[in-house]
Amino acid sequence: MEAEDSQETKKKKPNVVIRPMEIDDLAKVFHLGEKLFTAREVPNLYRTWDEYEVIALFQGDAEYCLVAEIEEEMVGFALGTTVTKSHSAWRYGYLVWLGVVPAYHGMGIASRLFNRFRDLMLESGVRMLLVDSEADNLPALRFFRKMGFRHPQQHIYLALNLDPRLRRIREKKTDGRQDGRYKLDDDD
Repeated sequence: MEAEDSQETKKKKPNVVIRPMEIDDLAKVFHLGEKLFTAREVPNLYRTWDEYEVIALFQGDAEYCLVAEIEEEMVGFALGTTVTKSHSAWRYGYLVWLGVVPAYHGMGIASRLFNRFRDLMLESGVRMLLVDSEADNLPALRFFRKMGFRHPQQHIYLALNLDPRLRRIREKKTDGRQDGRYKLDDDD
C-alpha cells in the first residue's frame, strides 16, 4: 500500500503557481539565471546574462516578467518585452529569457510560464511572438516547436574578442604609424 502511495505521489504534478514577478524576486531570478545561462552550460550564448538586463526588463515591462513557484519556492521565470517598429501597425512580443530549475524539468513548468506569457501578449494586442535560441540548443528548439513556433530563421552573430593581449599583438602588426590605425592586408 505504501509503495502505491509513493508512486501516486511521484505521478502527481506539483501545484505550480505562475504569478507576476515582484521586486523581491529580482535577486532570486538573477541568481537562477546565473546558474542556467553560463558559458559552460551554453557555450555559444551570444547574449550574456546580467543583472542590468533583468532589472531593465522588470523596470520597463514588469507585466511581462513572470515567476513560477511550487510551495512558495521560485522554480522558474519568464522575462519578456514588446517591440514596435516605426511605420508598422504590428506590435511584436519578445520572450527574452525562460528558465526552470533543472530538478523541475519535465513537469510542465516551462509550458505553463510560456502559456501565461503568451496570454499576456495576446491581451496587450501583440500580433507576433518572437524568441531566439542557439541553433544547437535542441531541447529549446523542441520546446518552442511544441509551443507552436514555426519557420525558424537563421541569424548569424559574429564576435570580436578585444582582449588586451590580442590588441598588443595586432599593434605589432601596424605599419609603424603611431595614430592607432592598422595596416590591413589579406593575411590579417
